[in-house]
Amino acid sequence: MRTEAQSPRYRGLDAWPPREVLEALLERQLAAVAAVRPALPEIEAAALAAKDRLLKGGRLAYAGAGTSGRLALLDAVELFPTFGWPRERTLVFLAGGDRAAFEAVEEAEDDEAEGRRAGTQLGENDVLLGVSASGRTPFVLGAVKAAREKGALTLGIANNPGSPLLALADHPILLETGPEVIAGSTRLAAGTAQKVALNLFSTLVMTLLGRVYDNLMVGVVPTNEKLRQRAAGIVAGIAGVDEATAAEALSRAGYEVPVAVLVARGLTPEEARKRLARTGGRLREAMR
Repeated sequence: MRTEAQSPRYRGLDAWPPREVLEALLERQLAAVAAVRPALPEIEAAALAAKDRLLKGGRLAYAGAGTSGRLALLDAVELFPTFGWPRERTLVFLAGGDRAAFEAVEEAEDDEAEGRRAGTQLGENDVLLGVSASGRTPFVLGAVKAAREKGALTLGIANNPGSPLLALADHPILLETGPEVIAGSTRLAAGTAQKVALNLFSTLVMTLLGRVYDNLMVGVVPTNEKLRQRAAGIVAGIAGVDEATAAEALSRAGYEVPVAVLVARGLTPEEARKRLARTGGRLREAMR
């Protein structure tokens, strides 16, 4: 596995001046971001396929272990506050369970049976995204295998070409980051590339699902004062009203931004919700 190889470029690292260590680390981080570009066609195809399943009421699930799992968890957690994606339609299968979010439970990644138990929770309208730097993590492979057997759409992100995860997933996404500065420490370049790819994938999916209008977060859940102000500004900008009118519309709409936009333009909340239901939640179509 290339992610485990020791690069001659970084031999003697512990004896380097601190600034040179930082330069080397940054160099590889930038290269990790660049490694995502060749995967853009695969990320696009995966997002389009995921959108079709999710429009049928499916759930978006993630499976991972260690750093990869925690990065997947971060992506999943941010879907609700950013896009209003329902929490009940988001699943995270993390090797080692909730405890692994805060501490290393490294042995859990070898439990393929536990991964399979997780994957069997999914059905034909669901989407599972497995993330593994090595592409060989038994927990992730077990989850993807079981999910496929249940008819779910499976996606796989890995950093090693020819790995089992890429061979198994319906939509394989290779992020070829190569050897790490510190050999085998995939929290570095591999993790950076995974974070970028996860951001791209989930943001495109949510955009395709109509949870972005223009380049605004119309799915935002305004749970604090900053977000309420942001929501009012979004409503005001789209509906072409002042912020006082936008704030009143938000209150009447139960702080649902797409509903509030239509309310600010003259509909009742009930009429707005019916119109959005007819357009699958897509505000642009509802405004026509």
